[in-house]
Amino acid sequence: MKIILLGAGQVGGTLAENLASEENDITVVDTDSVRLRELQDRIDIRTVNGQASLPDILERAGADDADMLIAVTSSDEVNMIACQVALTLFRTPTKIARIRDPQYIRDADKLFAQDAIPVDVLISPERLVTNYIHRLIETPGALQVLDFADGKLQLVAVKAVHGGLLVGQELRFLRHHMPTTETRVAAIYRKGQAIIPEGNTIIEAEDEVFFIAASSDIRAIMSELRRKENTYKRIVIAGGGNIGYRLARSIEKRYSVKVLERDEKRCDWLSNHLKQAIVLRADASDQELLLDENIEDTDVFIAVTNDDEANIMASLLAKRLGARKVMTLINNTAYVDLVQGGDIDIAISPPQATVGSLLAHVRRGDIVNVHSLRRGAAEAIEAVAHGDEKSSKVVGRFVEDIDLPEGCTIGAIVRNEEVIIAHDLTKIESGDHVILFLVDKRRTPDVEKLFQVGFSFF
Repeated sequence: MKIILLGAGQVGGTLAENLASEENDITVVDTDSVRLRELQDRIDIRTVNGQASLPDILERAGADDADMLIAVTSSDEVNMIACQVALTLFRTPTKIARIRDPQYIRDADKLFAQDAIPVDVLISPERLVTNYIHRLIETPGALQVLDFADGKLQLVAVKAVHGGLLVGQELRFLRHHMPTTETRVAAIYRKGQAIIPEGNTIIEAEDEVFFIAASSDIRAIMSELRRKENTYKRIVIAGGGNIGYRLARSIEKRYSVKVLERDEKRCDWLSNHLKQAIVLRADASDQELLLDENIEDTDVFIAVTNDDEANIMASLLAKRLGARKVMTLINNTAYVDLVQGGDIDIAISPPQATVGSLLAHVRRGDIVNVHSLRRGAAEAIEAVAHGDEKSSKVVGRFVEDIDLPEGCTIGAIVRNEEVIIAHDLTKIESGDHVILFLVDKRRTPDVEKLFQVGFSFF
């Protein structure tokens, strides 16, 4: 596929690496020539230096025969104009744009259409990250919570701890412990190495366990792997920007929420727009203030300012002063592995969340959902099976007979409204939503080919 990628920042760079490794023809456009050279030195891409919305720059990038344009520059307006130019002058078939300003998103249904601003797919990082954090708050003890099939099914990552009922036991005992609850362990990471789970695999303390189950069963299964954590009550959000505001607004009815924001005007705005959350004009790294606000009684401290270093330092301080759990927003993907798992419980990467959402629109075959896992090393994919036994490599076949790539497992199937946890003798039917886990995302093209339908289907 020939793809033009506008913007070489954190999201653009991460996306370029993902797409270039999958045999796509990628051209990256940016005004920063130094950044473009850095990317070109690491990955096999073409680059064009210039303003992404200008017709001659898009023409140089190959817009006249591109299959897709993905606009992720730092400017909403440049992204929108680039999509308009791409359609008007070059008839680019698919146009994806990252839009961050809430005012544009509020009127998205009217603004973004073929007879208005021709954006086929709208990506809002703030909305994606807010929803991601909200799911973590709703699932105490989880490292990652991902929705599939419109929320009917969830993939959850937890760290197995001493005292968990299944720690030191073989996986097959999960069924004995919970005979009425269906689940599938999709993968286990032990000291950074992936383990493909078998019935005789023994779970060890500190293992990172990915399991999939119907959303209603998640809490029960987590209690088997670790001591059950109490529901969160008191939450402090450091940073009152778009993410901080969205998050506070989404949880203030269920939790006791405080928002710490340094800017006086923003504090006034937040106070007028939040109904129950308490807004404090404060620096989140002010030790005296944190102590005055009883940080030791806080269940979750969430740092979501625009400054990675400020988020990290405020989180470390909050944890040292007694916060039960800390979550930290980190835009620089190089920092994520450095900090997660120590004093910082969960590092949240907006570029990874955004890239996962974008990849669902790039994949071949009918790919509905793509979630980037393990900081981009692994993926969880929701694919729809089409065709029949003659035209499809999966339809009409038992799971054990499907030629899955190495390191790939089928975790579950959603058939109409029914959630089916996959076993060897589960048969795939046309229209099934199949949830797959890949420990090595380089095998993604092999999964795409599995779900592409042969010509006999047509």
